[in-house]
Amino acid sequence: MHRGELFLLLCVFAVRSASRKCIFRPQRHALEGEPFYLTHCGRASAVHKNETAAIRWFRVLASNGYVELNTESSPRITLWSHYLEFWPVELEDNGTYFSLVGNDRRNWTLTVIKRNEHSCFSEELLKNRYVEVKKSFGIKCKNSNYDELINNISLYKNCKEIKPPEIKKDADFEDEGYYSCVFSVHHNGKQYNITETFNITVTEENSKITPAILGRKFDTVEVDLGEEVELNCTALLNKNDLFYWSVRKEDRSNPNVHEDMNMTTWTSEGKLHAFKKLRIRNVAETNLNVLYNCTVTNEEATDTKSFMLVRKKMADIPSHVFTRGIIVAVFVSVAVVCVVILCVIYKVDLVLFYRRLTERDETLTDGKTYDAFVSYLKACHPENGDEHTFAVETLPRVLEKQFGYKLCIFERDVVPGGAFIDEIQSLIEKSRRLIIVLSKSYLTNETRLELESGLHEALVERKIKLILIEFTPAGSFTVLPPSLKLLKPCRVLKWQADKSLPYNSRFWKNLLYLMPAKAIKPWRDESEALPVLATP
Repeated sequence: MHRGELFLLLCVFAVRSASRKCIFRPQRHALEGEPFYLTHCGRASAVHKNETAAIRWFRVLASNGYVELNTESSPRITLWSHYLEFWPVELEDNGTYFSLVGNDRRNWTLTVIKRNEHSCFSEELLKNRYVEVKKSFGIKCKNSNYDELINNISLYKNCKEIKPPEIKKDADFEDEGYYSCVFSVHHNGKQYNITETFNITVTEENSKITPAILGRKFDTVEVDLGEEVELNCTALLNKNDLFYWSVRKEDRSNPNVHEDMNMTTWTSEGKLHAFKKLRIRNVAETNLNVLYNCTVTNEEATDTKSFMLVRKKMADIPSHVFTRGIIVAVFVSVAVVCVVILCVIYKVDLVLFYRRLTERDETLTDGKTYDAFVSYLKACHPENGDEHTFAVETLPRVLEKQFGYKLCIFERDVVPGGAFIDEIQSLIEKSRRLIIVLSKSYLTNETRLELESGLHEALVERKIKLILIEFTPAGSFTVLPPSLKLLKPCRVLKWQADKSLPYNSRFWKNLLYLMPAKAIKPWRDESEALPVLATP
């Protein structure tokens, strides 16, 4: 390349760089097949500090990674100065881009609009303009971004060319339509078009309106301390009307209270529709219960809207959630009560089931010989024959042969000739339970000795637990020891001949519940126990 050509090229770049306005817009739109560029508009201090640093451009990938762009990435990409240029931009260029100059980063989202093959412009890239009838109306096609590269300019109305490519006149209603400026540029031996389209709407003669704030005139905004809040104010006004926020003197120097710039649009009637925001960061107590006024005014009228920040109240529980909660709570409560009642009613069955399931055995380490000592009336007379049979035959055959317990029966297990009192005391001490078969004739001298010895072990030394079987109703006993009358009702069982006979009756279940937990051995012979239970 000759020195003259190089100098000319540098001059073109310098002119282009100076003519392009650096306004940062994070959302960018471009038309498929046309030239397009992104500019790194960094902070002045950052750009100056890094003016010798290279600008790096990146594209974000779908996988959230990114790839650095350079001239080898695509023949359509050009990098120079603070610019990333596309010659031209295509649909595949849709996506997110960012640039880095030192630590200064800028991000863009680029949306490429598909070209309409049946129209000379895209409706998604229109610029709306409103012109009052009989007022000056003009269109002059100019593109300062590509001024030095433009070699031809064309103007179209509704896709029909207008010559010369410039309009200057008083507006009438026939001037409404779509006006497209087409700039032809030459780059690297190729010709490209850049399109800019205006939608011109001609309105009636405009008389001055009364400015007004839209919406309610007073708003209460609930906030939490420390959060950020935006107060939005919207007004309908004339071009030269004043639109502003009124804040307290102490808030004017507060960096957390900031008034954003106006955002304005024109309505179809040619009126100005303006939006203004007051941003309050890190809300403090001093910002609460204070009026923030938004005002629009001219020489004829004034309208104001007030905002007040208040602390958020605790959110009320929605009625449907509260109702469902009550229903669930009642249902759970009823279910719990039912479970408790069932557990109380079937407590004995549940304990016996648990023992059988876990094969728990309390008799392995206590050093005692017998599971229970049976105290009963020893003399066998016709009037107490049933009681005697129950004590020496029924109890052993059911508890020992069917459920594996070991009972101490005096007539069977005591060797004659020993010291009676010492022998009784020793056997009771070797037993885990004392079963008393109570009847009218029970309280004789020798059974009273067993009873008193057992009560001493149970109530004083707490080495044995009592089980009282009422073979005859206890209401007829008047000479029972007072301590026996204090025995817990759950340890008093009533024998009812017919009702208590089956081995799965409530009587036997309650008796097994009061006996020590023991791994049940296989029944020796079921036929030995059942006949006893079946006899009247």
